[in-house]
Amino acid sequence: MADLATDRDAIRDLLARYTYNGDRGRLDEMTACFAEQGVLEYLGKAPQGPAAIRAALSSGTRDERLTFVRHHITNPLIAIEDDGATARSYFTVHSNFGPDHSGTYDDRLIRTADGWRFAHRRVRIDWQADGSLFERMTSR
Repeated sequence: MADLATDRDAIRDLLARYTYNGDRGRLDEMTACFAEQGVLEYLGKAPQGPAAIRAALSSGTRDERLTFVRHHITNPLIAIEDDGATARSYFTVHSNFGPDHSGTYDDRLIRTADGWRFAHRRVRIDWQADGSLFERMTSR
């Protein structure tokens, strides 16, 4: 059994791999962050499993003005439990037009043979810029 510091470091690495790969459009690497039955809950959608998550994320049209995206994760609160872990983080997204949207990630994680993976990731958008390059994600 790994120690607490090692587990927390591995979970922080998972959080970073998700965002780095997602920002760069590396959907295979990004969806590999999910357990086989993992769920990504966002904007009323909840695809389950890496293949379904990949299909859902690649189904839209990208705004051609968008040249880069960067997610910044802060203040991860990680709790290691007997049957897995939880994490809650703030995030802010910048694009080539500046700050775009922000919110929180609420995660349930499980340890797999390949390391820590998301069992359930809930994305909540708290704010979105009026000139956002992404479709409207907040309720106004």
